[in-house]
Amino acid sequence: QVQLVESGGGLVQAGGSLRLSCAASGRTFSNYHMGWFRQAPGKEREFVATISWGTSTTYYADSVKGRFTISRDNAKNQVYLQMNGLKPEDTAVYYCAANRGRLMATDVAEYDYWGQGTQVTVSS
Repeated sequence: QVQLVESGGGLVQAGGSLRLSCAASGRTFSNYHMGWFRQAPGKEREFVATISWGTSTTYYADSVKGRFTISRDNAKNQVYLQMNGLKPEDTAVYYCAANRGRLMATDVAEYDYWGQGTQVTVSS
């Protein structure tokens, strides 16, 4: 079992930045691929970014590529999402997720553990 807790969300103006953090506890964090997803009101949860457990290889949704950066610190059991150049359409609840064995997974169903989410609101 892996427990995930997100933090760092908030209200920011368009063009601003936020850094989300996800603290993991439970099983060995470094063995899990990690991902960030988001869900806007009335929409399905969508993939944002993922990072592998071994080589920290990353993959991003086209909508955030070049603006967001995912990283991890296995020693601290943390994964981060640095978000720059935020746009109103980035407004959503952001979720951290973990899976073991599915490299570069982008589908919600491929992840085994989820956090409770943190709200990000970008004003225009």
